[in-house]
Amino acid sequence: MLLNEIEQAQRLVRTDAYQMSIGEIVTMYEDEEITIDPEFQRLFRWEIGQKSKLIESLLLGIPIPSIFVFEKDDGTWELIDGLQRISTILEFMGRLREGDGLRPPSILEATKYLPSLHNAVWERSDRINDVPEAEQSAIDKSLQLAIRRSRIAVEILKRPSDDQTKYDLFQRLNAGGTQANAQELRNCVVLMINGAYYRDIKIAAEQAVFQAVVSVSGDQQEKQRHMELAMRFLAHALVPYDGRLDVEEYIDESSVTLAEQGDAAGAVDLLNRTFALLHEVAGGDALRRFENGQHTGRVGLVGLEAIAVGVAKNLPAIQALGDQPSKDFVKQKIETFWEQPQVASFTSPGLRGTVRIQRTVPFGEAWFTP
Repeated sequence: MLLNEIEQAQRLVRTDAYQMSIGEIVTMYEDEEITIDPEFQRLFRWEIGQKSKLIESLLLGIPIPSIFVFEKDDGTWELIDGLQRISTILEFMGRLREGDGLRPPSILEATKYLPSLHNAVWERSDRINDVPEAEQSAIDKSLQLAIRRSRIAVEILKRPSDDQTKYDLFQRLNAGGTQANAQELRNCVVLMINGAYYRDIKIAAEQAVFQAVVSVSGDQQEKQRHMELAMRFLAHALVPYDGRLDVEEYIDESSVTLAEQGDAAGAVDLLNRTFALLHEVAGGDALRRFENGQHTGRVGLVGLEAIAVGVAKNLPAIQALGDQPSKDFVKQKIETFWEQPQVASFTSPGLRGTVRIQRTVPFGEAWFTP
């Protein structure tokens, strides 16, 4: 069985590899033969020290890791791993596009082996931020040539590799990095599949009502916690879970499925109506534990999976009760939910997520049935 699965999966992937010069990559970028799209990649957020060390490596002849590209139907390439490296080089050269123009060129700082990289630039420019042109140190033409002639391995994922393979490869290549967390990678994959769907979900997850109910701090928002909770909510509400996949893989697969289906309007409507009702009933306490007549503690996944998803799965029937009766019903159900003996099993020490969501989601759906 395993051998058959391996053989079948291997047929999905065709690869090739080239050694290319940096100059060739730059030319391809300028001729729009390779797409570098920061919107679906991790944010371009290397610090100046990281950028300087990359240029130092090129000047010292230290090999840099391969980049991975996906060969599109028209023969052009789409970068799926290596954005930070290629963008750093293009930015240093003053060739990185931003909007309708070019991003200001970068300026380097001293490194361990090349302290003279302090204030080094490709060419002096009044477009470089923070450092006056007179204080910039343009690198010698011979060094420019050395960088252009530096070679990098390009791993090419070729047709008939399918789009799903591209998304999987993107996550696997990036999952080991220190810059991106699981939700940032999930955002990237959803954006690759359906940019309009991603943007609509993002707008919904940034609404004040949603963020109040899930209680996302500024730091958590920076780490995409609001998007994680929105996608978890939609996965549990709209995609059945059979218990086989790891929870994170289930959320990944569900997010891909929903993006491919493309019903952003339906997803946003479900999220907005559910969280508007929860907010009217209990504000930022709606998903918090209720004990001794008051809400306590932090918002956790149990509240999201059982309360929010339970309300969502019964939303038409709840709203059919009428405006005030529906609010009274949800309020009473939220407050008595935490008294139920089954709820104690949702937070047992060592409980696996795969087991938890097979308890929380069905219980919530039954509990909030009018």
